[in-house]
Amino acid sequence: MSQASPLAELLAAAARPMVDARAMPPSVYTSTDFLDLELSEIFGKEWVCVGHASGLPNVGDYLTFDLAGQPIVVIRDREQGIRAFSNVCLHRMSTLVEGTGNKRVLVCPYHAWTYGLDGQLRGAPFMAETTGFCKENYKLPAIRCEEWKGWIYVTLDNDRPSLASGLGELDAMIAPYEVENYQECFRETHVWDTNWKVLAENFMESYHLPVCHADTVGGHSKLEEMDCPRPQGLQLSLDHQRGVPADGQRPSRQHPPDRPLAQNHRADHALPQPSDHADAGLFLVSLAPSQRAGSGRDHLWRRPLAGIHGRSQGR
Repeated sequence: MSQASPLAELLAAAARPMVDARAMPPSVYTSTDFLDLELSEIFGKEWVCVGHASGLPNVGDYLTFDLAGQPIVVIRDREQGIRAFSNVCLHRMSTLVEGTGNKRVLVCPYHAWTYGLDGQLRGAPFMAETTGFCKENYKLPAIRCEEWKGWIYVTLDNDRPSLASGLGELDAMIAPYEVENYQECFRETHVWDTNWKVLAENFMESYHLPVCHADTVGGHSKLEEMDCPRPQGLQLSLDHQRGVPADGQRPSRQHPPDRPLAQNHRADHALPQPSDHADAGLFLVSLAPSQRAGSGRDHLWRRPLAGIHGRSQGR
């Protein structure tokens, strides 16, 4: 199947009016050609969220990520900046580090080539005896990395406009939450044997909340009152939802710094409260292709999508 066929089907489905919307065609979940298109045009070019800056508080703290087949390490350097590099040794292409942790230097587990936190090769055992070898000529390829509102984003596209340049409208929308001041409390990794778009779609709709989350936010989710505006003009695809409270509810408080929120932001908490404070709100943001965030009364959680691993598509 050619790339044009599933893409044409997708464009036709997207062109339908909202009142006559349909699910995406099956071909975009199963076509290997469409998968190649996603890898090259989405995961190979877009800004992708890989973590939160507060999760790397110390010099040498790192996390790893695979993006469109490129292993990446994101690390806090000695100047307290956050950098991203190819997570592949320049000698025999071994993976340098895995998972998360802290390193004073990056040491290849194969031949002990050693790199500083700036990516520069610091040591290569016995290579000084090799004619013409100069360790100063070896440095891990840098991956573009930017921090926005505390979140860390990377892109493989060196010509991509800066992340912040396309998020002005979203910046203003979430400013009252001061999410840049939040601290990461825990990090979990879940591997799902499914197409990445299934997870993205699940987060972007509230239809399942009363059923699948009946014991938590489901009981406070009134589908008929959901407010789903779609800001225009953003370079990255954005959707967000806000649950609207019933009349008479008192304002909630959002941390930090536990002060009253103004206007519609008062509704944005999801956890059950005392009987005189029955809530019906949750603020959800989806920033394609990878960032999913939900703001509750006293917490903010995010769900980054790591993309596609392997060559199979979920059916």
